[in-house]
Amino acid sequence: MRLIGADGSQLGVMTFTRGLELAKQGGLDLALVADNATPPVCRVVNFGKLIYEQKRKEKDQRKLQHAHKVKEIKFGCNIDPHDYQIKINHAIEFLDKSYKLKTSMMFKGREMAHKELGFGIMEKVVKDLEGHGIAENTPKLMGRSIIINFNPAHH
Repeated sequence: MRLIGADGSQLGVMTFTRGLELAKQGGLDLALVADNATPPVCRVVNFGKLIYEQKRKEKDQRKLQHAHKVKEIKFGCNIDPHDYQIKINHAIEFLDKSYKLKTSMMFKGREMAHKELGFGIMEKVVKDLEGHGIAENTPKLMGRSIIINFNPAHH
């Protein structure tokens, strides 16, 4: 087997027992890095530290994985400017935390006669979220609602 030292230096090709001896002398363990290679590659490591680093890496990966969760914010056709601003602030928070965002506007009753108001508000949403998220699609009417999806813009 080919042995790599704890500092990353090549220690050469040797038998398994000799490699294990060298590792034990340093108070460390022997870990198989590449078993498909010829000869197999082993490394002298602190096994506890190796396990800790692997768990840490997995934890960091999991932390970055919640981008697939979708948060939704619903707007009304005749929303008050202050309410609008609060919803935009929440949307910015979600996008900055790397969540996907779905913004929707439902038309109730006779509001369908004033679709242009809804499109105006949704265009404003796209403009206000410009630096924080990227719109996946343009505002489009689907049934009685207008929907826009946003992906987080990574800074």
